[in-house]
Amino acid sequence: MRLLQFNNDGAFSLTEFFESDIPKYAILSHRWGPEEVTLADLKNGNGKKMAGYGKIQFCGEQAKRDGLQYFWVDTCCIDKSNSTELAEAINSMFRWYRDATKCYVYLPDVSRPRTDSANGFNEPWESTFRKSEWFRRGWTLQELIAPASVDFFCKEEELLGNKVSLERHICEVTGIPATALRGSQLSVFSVAERMSWAASRETFRQEDKAYSLLGIFDVNMPLIYSEGKDKAMKRLREEIDKASKGFKREDFSVTFSLSNVSDVEHFVARRTELVEIHKALGGDGSRRTVVLHGLGGIGKTQLSIAYAKRHKDDYSGIFWLNIKDEDSLKQSFVKIAKQISREHPSVVRLSNVDTNENLDDIVDSVKAWLSLPQNTRWLMIYDNYDNPKLPGRTDPAAVDIRRFLPESYHGSIIITTRSSQLRIGQPLQIRKLEDVHDSVEILSNVSRREGLRSDPDAIMLARELDGLPLALATAGAYLDQVAVSLSDYLHLYKQSWVQLQESSPELDSYEDRTLYSTWQISLDHVKHQNDLSAKLLCFWSYFDNQDFWLELLQHDDPEDPDWVRELTKDDIRFHQAMRVLSNHGLVEVNTSSQELNESRGYSIHGCVHSWTIYVLNREWDYDLAKLAVKFVSSHVPGEQDFRPWLTQRRLLQHAIRCSYMFSYNLVVDDQLVDECHQLGLLYANQSKLVEAEQMYKRALQGYEKAWGLEHTSTLNTVNNLAILYKNQGKLVEAEQMYQRALQGYKKAWGPEHTSTLNTVNNLAALYANQGKLVEAEQMYQRALQGKEKAWGLKHTSTLNTVNNLAALYKNQGKLVEAEQMYQRALQGKEKAWGLEHTSTLDTVNNLAILYADQGKLVVAEQMYQRALQGYEKAWGPEHTSTLDTVNNLATLYQNQGKLVEAEQMYQRALQGYEKAIGPDNIITYVPALNTIWGFGSLFERQADLAKARTMFSKALRGYEQVFGPDHANSKILRNKLRLLDAVMKSDVSIDTKDRADDLHVRPIKKPLSTSKRHKLFRKLGLRP
Repeated sequence: MRLLQFNNDGAFSLTEFFESDIPKYAILSHRWGPEEVTLADLKNGNGKKMAGYGKIQFCGEQAKRDGLQYFWVDTCCIDKSNSTELAEAINSMFRWYRDATKCYVYLPDVSRPRTDSANGFNEPWESTFRKSEWFRRGWTLQELIAPASVDFFCKEEELLGNKVSLERHICEVTGIPATALRGSQLSVFSVAERMSWAASRETFRQEDKAYSLLGIFDVNMPLIYSEGKDKAMKRLREEIDKASKGFKREDFSVTFSLSNVSDVEHFVARRTELVEIHKALGGDGSRRTVVLHGLGGIGKTQLSIAYAKRHKDDYSGIFWLNIKDEDSLKQSFVKIAKQISREHPSVVRLSNVDTNENLDDIVDSVKAWLSLPQNTRWLMIYDNYDNPKLPGRTDPAAVDIRRFLPESYHGSIIITTRSSQLRIGQPLQIRKLEDVHDSVEILSNVSRREGLRSDPDAIMLARELDGLPLALATAGAYLDQVAVSLSDYLHLYKQSWVQLQESSPELDSYEDRTLYSTWQISLDHVKHQNDLSAKLLCFWSYFDNQDFWLELLQHDDPEDPDWVRELTKDDIRFHQAMRVLSNHGLVEVNTSSQELNESRGYSIHGCVHSWTIYVLNREWDYDLAKLAVKFVSSHVPGEQDFRPWLTQRRLLQHAIRCSYMFSYNLVVDDQLVDECHQLGLLYANQSKLVEAEQMYKRALQGYEKAWGLEHTSTLNTVNNLAILYKNQGKLVEAEQMYQRALQGYKKAWGPEHTSTLNTVNNLAALYANQGKLVEAEQMYQRALQGKEKAWGLKHTSTLNTVNNLAALYKNQGKLVEAEQMYQRALQGKEKAWGLEHTSTLDTVNNLAILYADQGKLVVAEQMYQRALQGYEKAWGPEHTSTLDTVNNLATLYQNQGKLVEAEQMYQRALQGYEKAIGPDNIITYVPALNTIWGFGSLFERQADLAKARTMFSKALRGYEQVFGPDHANSKILRNKLRLLDAVMKSDVSIDTKDRADDLHVRPIKKPLSTSKRHKLFRKLGLRP
């Protein structure tokens, strides 16, 4: 390494040093200009005459003032005529700057005025500092980052500040995090992030774009100055890949994908907004949030997509979330978890996401991964946040986005919303397109018509559509389909506007009128092309706006309207009708990646859906509403259908739309009694117990009014309502309903009819839950004998009772008989239903309980895991059947001494029960009480007696309320509490033999964090 030093005569001399002998030195950072002094110029004495000599002199003098004898300047300390030396120097450059005692940055384009100028105004030097060309030079990136001490000097050679005092300005100008400037290991920053630091920087020689980054990525490679930028960058990336192999630092990069988002081919305008977003999200690496708010259809989503595509290399991962409602948001987290786990299978918490674990756990796991200290360069886009939880707003469906934001204070977030009241991050209002030529460009792109930029009719139409991108796109789609001039379309638009003003005077919004007018023109043309398409669009208003598919309407009922039967005659007609709507920009193919039993569906924009509801159907059609409810309810799958849970999940949003219409008297209950019953079944199977109860009660009132109290249809609903009450822990009401159904069936069908026997079976299960084991066995035996006679030994209804009788035998301690019955039920169900059917899984779960009681813990765990994975796949992670097995697995883990895993499982079960049945019903819901009891036992094992007592007390109150104070469980818990009170007073430990409900355990492991417990206790209304 050559270093300069001042001689006694004021001249410079050069000295060469080997690596081990290099003294302390200063180093210059600058932009090359005309007449730079080379090594040859310095040696032959010509350097003093050249313009660049002053910078060398400045560096030497400043080094001397700082007590440094030696200094280095790149122009004259490298022999650039020697390619070998040049290559070695460039590969060593980062190290030379890093090892310098002082780095001086000379900025000839920044002045620090001493006095006011003649006009009395001076631009602050900070402003010109931020605009300096030095920040845009490729080589100065490493010269900024590598040295520990960097001082900045203006044109007048006065000190402006250093890397520390000017940190805020530097971070904002460069987008480099402060931690990188402060000397953090560069390896903690992703490759994509480091590349982004150099994205806007330029070099004189194109290959230097790559060579100037060698030190940033700590790699070396030969220089080939004739290869061009692309080949040089390719070689650089290859070297980076080689260096990163076997490197232990975790990489957080996730491949960029917007596969579930509808994109436009040509994004137009919004350049200012894109720059503002990028500026707002830049900075020192701390959390940055931008809220894009504006009218529906103004282009917020497409703007976010354009930003993501433009800046994808700036981020280690970009993740898209639909925050239309909480369910959609959680499903978005599931997709993100799958994205992450595919590329980072070592992330343990996300590696098993395909098992559909508890959705809240998945959300927490994704948030935790995003909150890791070194995972700082992600971008989260929360789209469609149009129903935010705001102060004073009581809408139960409103979403609180704060619950779904990563907890660490880093990363970037974009939120799109129609609300201007959101107080998170930096708001950016997205307004209409101001430049009429941008509007014309959208018309041109979508209509595929060229030469519109100077077309006066196009300009006039663009002005009429007032810069609304969705209206412009709709008009363009129409012009693409119809050979009509722009002036003719403009005439149609004005005519539609007047008609809309006459028919819908309540529309105050100019923007709504603009959108609705363009859609009306498109609809008029749709009618001419395919009348079925137009009728389908109007009918859509009675369903949810997402996932509308063929089979939902395809029921071949002769009473259905002729147009519906024609539309659904085959898939060709249906998809042709949808294609017409899609070609006019009104409909798009549903991009959801969920598993399907039936054909893929279609979706429409929320604004278009509102138009179909409030304009196309402003005179509410009760017949169409009735038909929609009929289609949804009649599509509810039966137990024997193939993977019924897939269709149930698709139906849920449409069922919610039906419930809305019932709630606001937009359909008549009396005409839809069977349909209410079917919707009740759907809600019950999806563990929406509150909604199920509402529908069952509507059905029951209708049946009683239409058929009377003793009609079998009435009794079927009574029976199902009893099952629901039992699942909610309302055992008194359940028994009353079962007895009513049983007496009615016996009178109507006789004691041996299968409907009667099913209710006998259900009543036996209730007795078993109440601890009335003798009565339960009698009822089970009666049901079993009757079913074997009516259906045969292998019928699935017979096998259900065999399963229930086995459970009873197990509770009676008859373990051999219980296992025999379970095995009979399991083999029969596997043959009849298959391995994954939920009825089969019920028996798998019960057999696991038996094996656990027999001490066969390994086999029991295998059976529980099989049941759990099957339930999660069939019902989802939050279904009560899934949660029952979660609870059982928690108990098994506790008995195995896996206390951390047990606490996690108990916590998941309890939170799930509270969500499924409501916090007010927890105290009377027996499965939840069992979990609370299990939690108490776990805390007792962990010697946390205060929390154990709290849980036992909660469980006791519930059991006494449900079963009464004389129930066996109530007595056990009272004894448990007395024992605990005695121990806590005497401050002695409990011996294992005194635990009435515990097995021997392994040494205690570390429990879950106290903060999680406190959150759970508060949810349950307990005092921690």
